[in-house]
Amino acid sequence: MYRTILHVDMDAFYAAVEQRDRPEYRGRPVIVGSDPKEGKGRGIVATCSYEARKFGVHSAQPIAHAWRLCPQGIYVRPAMDKYARVSGRIMGILLEFTDELEQLSIDEAFLDVTGSQKLFGTGAAIAAKIKSRIRGELGLTASVGVASNKFVAKVASDLEKPDGLVVVEPGRERDFLAPLPIRRLWGVGPKTEAHLKKVGLDTIGSIARLRQGDLVSSLGKSGAHLWQLAQGIDDRPVERQEGAKSIGHEVTFERDTADAREIRRTVLQLAGKVAERLRESGARAKTVTVKYREADFSTFTRRTTLAESVDTVEKIFPVAWKLFGDLMREGVLVRLVGVYAGSLDTFPSGQMGLFEPAPARDRKLAAAIDDISRRFGGESITRAALVKKADGGEE
Repeated sequence: MYRTILHVDMDAFYAAVEQRDRPEYRGRPVIVGSDPKEGKGRGIVATCSYEARKFGVHSAQPIAHAWRLCPQGIYVRPAMDKYARVSGRIMGILLEFTDELEQLSIDEAFLDVTGSQKLFGTGAAIAAKIKSRIRGELGLTASVGVASNKFVAKVASDLEKPDGLVVVEPGRERDFLAPLPIRRLWGVGPKTEAHLKKVGLDTIGSIARLRQGDLVSSLGKSGAHLWQLAQGIDDRPVERQEGAKSIGHEVTFERDTADAREIRRTVLQLAGKVAERLRESGARAKTVTVKYREADFSTFTRRTTLAESVDTVEKIFPVAWKLFGDLMREGVLVRLVGVYAGSLDTFPSGQMGLFEPAPARDRKLAAAIDDISRRFGGESITRAALVKKADGGEE
């Protein structure tokens, strides 16, 4: 029996939400990301509307370059809390059709609807219903691919964006993929693409016609994987996930810096934000990951697993700062730092496990800070280490 897999991918999600909420933005190029500062800003484009893409703007592009391409665009800072709320409603709609859901990011997911068809109709019918619900209830569009496996469904969802619906019937996977460029294959980056094109392989069909052994001889172990994908074979199941995979924040400095005090202060701020979001979610983390990018865009990550689940800055910051200490080099300019908490355990309403000891001092302090912030706003209380003197120094 063939599986029926859907890949649901929201169209220009952040920008679409902004255009929905601000009618004056509709039909205009909207770029969501950091402040471009008239072409002198730092950071990148998070996403952009289809109107902006006509000017060559795209996700992950330096924001200064986006400004040069489209200075008349509307530049909007990301409102992640708002996007997360909308995402929650989208995933809620998807879960009404199946509980076999694998959320890949804030705006896309795989669904296995094999067992849902007696109730809701064919895969194509379910996809159409999902698109209609998202449009009717949220005022947004989604593109959906329907196929017998995850890889083909994801490729299909991308072919007729925005507002697309592409169905690949079982048994037609290889024919569907054959004319597409090899960069559509998962695992084919610029170097692999250049290597394959050099030997005359420029479409997925050209790879599918090879013997598997020949591709392995040319590319090593990855050759076997690419050959299978080219045949339209992907046996991976949709993996149901409970809750968020991780919670994190990152910052791009206004100017590249080698000032360890400034970096430390920023990491403390990020750790505090992560801890606050953990408590808001009723979650605690077993892993801490840091992201470190130097001025030349060299990027490194480090991760450690903790002995116990944590949700306070007192537990997260020392671990994160030690990881940064292993990465930082004296005199080297730093562009970006990030802190992430993962391997989350959830506790309804933040309650403790049955056999946990009484709350430690740092958890009591965190609860008090949360209460003050809720009553008087997030800026009403901060840590002394984050307060600067009038002359720019630290208290």
